[in-house]
Formats: sequence, C-alpha cells, structure tokens
Amino acid sequence: MSFTKLLSFVIYTSVFFASDVVANKKGDSPDRDFGSFENVSESQPLWELGVGSGAVDVPNYPASGERNFVPFVVPYLVYRGDIFRASGNSGVRAVVLETSDFELGLSFGGAFSADSDDNSVRAGMPELDFLFEVGPQLIYRVKDYEFKHGGNARLKARLQARAVYSTDFERVDERGFVVEPMLSYQQRGVFFEDSSVNAGLSFKFASEELQDYYYQVDPVFANSNRMQYDAKGGYLGAELSLGFSFPVREKIRGFLGGSAQFHQGAANRGSPLYEEDITYSVGLRFVWRLFESEAKANW
Repeated sequence: MSFTKLLSFVIYTSVFFASDVVANKKGDSPDRDFGSFENVSESQPLWELGVGSGAVDVPNYPASGERNFVPFVVPYLVYRGDIFRASGNSGVRAVVLETSDFELGLSFGGAFSADSDDNSVRAGMPELDFLFEVGPQLIYRVKDYEFKHGGNARLKARLQARAVYSTDFERVDERGFVVEPMLSYQQRGVFFEDSSVNAGLSFKFASEELQDYYYQVDPVFANSNRMQYDAKGGYLGAELSLGFSFPVREKIRGFLGGSAQFHQGAANRGSPLYEEDITYSVGLRFVWRLFESEAKANW
C-alpha cells in the first residue's frame, strides 16, 4: 500500500470514529487560540459569525521569485464544538481524541492558485491550481506560562501529515503528501491588554508527486532557458513566522503577520523552477464579529 493510500485510509477511519468518539477533555483545549477573541479565563461562545477582510502577499510556490497578491472579503466563522472546530488562527480541524496536553484529529489547509507572467521561469507551462490538504494532526501542549504583569502564554508542538490535492474547480488531482513538524508560541497581553503575539517554526517534507508539481520540467516544456528536470521527494523548506493580533473596537480585531521561508538544502534546488533560497509572506486582515451564540463551548 502506498503512503498516500495509507494516509487516505487514516483520514477515512479518523472521520468514521470522530462521529462516535467523545473528546476526553481535562481543562481547555491544547490548541486553544490565544490570538483572536479568545479569553482563557472564561467560557467562550459555541459559535461566532461575522465578516473578515484583508490581503496577503505570498510567493507563487515554494522558492518562487514571483509573487501573488490576494485581497479578500470572506465570512468569518468560529466554531468550538467537541469534535469539529474552526478558527482564524488554528484553521479547520476535527478532534478524535483530546486530553489536557494532547489532541489527535484531522486538520485542513490550502494554498491559493497562481498565474505566471509571460517572462517567468514557468512561462508556457501549466498554471498552478488551488491546493487543499487534509490529514491527521497531533498537538502537544509543551508548557503554559503566566506573567506577573498579566497575560498568558502557551508553547505547543504540532505534527501534521496531509494528503495534497489540486483543483481548478472542474477536476481534482492527487498531488502526494506533506509532513510538517512545528513549534509555536502564543502570548496574550504583550503590549497591552487583549493584544497577542504568536511565533512559529516549522519544517516541511514533501513526496515526489508534490515536488513534481512545483519543480519538474518534462521534455515537452524544456527549452534553451529551461532544461529538463526530474524532481524528487524530500525536504521542501523551513518557515519562521511572526504575528500580532490587536483589538480595534469591541467586536473588531486586527491581525498583522509575516513569515520567512528558507529553502537552503531543499531536495530540488537544482530545478530551473527553483529561484530563491529565501522568500517571504506578509498579510493584514480584520474580522468583525457580528453574531455569537448564547450556548457556550465545553472548553
């Protein structure tokens, strides 16, 4: 059985059992979000609904010299169920098993599609479609901190293994998988009450199928400026991120963040589609919480 098929089997069985397993909670969730409207000292609404808007500026793909600027206006949704959960910083996930220090479940992610310029290294090649990812996730609460001047902090370790798919919204193609260990730190009350800072360090490894999607040059696309290249699986790169969350008004919150991606030592540095050892991403968004439930979450 291939790793991708095994991963798909794990995803299926996790969803199946998630419908019957009641999360075993002792205190708040190990992945509790300190960077939004969360307040660690009191119960939170089961759901929140509003509007989010902002913009991000990101590389077209890992180690790309081209960039993708994406403004957006989207619904803002937070759901804090026992099994299914969604939030702006932690993303969408399904919890299969949870204790005070561990969480095991499914996580979901994605990346924007990208159009290449006529004079880019990918000129004449197929464009990169929207990517979405799904797979098991393990979160470990390493340590909590409380400070004399006020504020809380949490250090977490996370391990994700996700199957990757691309889509142009007419068809879906399998693109292999990624494995990503990560260490993250969040602290509230850094500069003033209800502000927060978060930092993270992650390392990403990708299967040959995904590396092919980014870096392979088949003979039909080779030319005098772009040699044929056979991509291989392995190390994709590391990312160091830093973000700041702050209140604007009672029901409006802002998020400013950025990250640097380091690709030195990546498996496909020899590809003609590999352009930059270091790339960066920046983003700014605001969320306006319009509605919230009277029912409270259990954590």
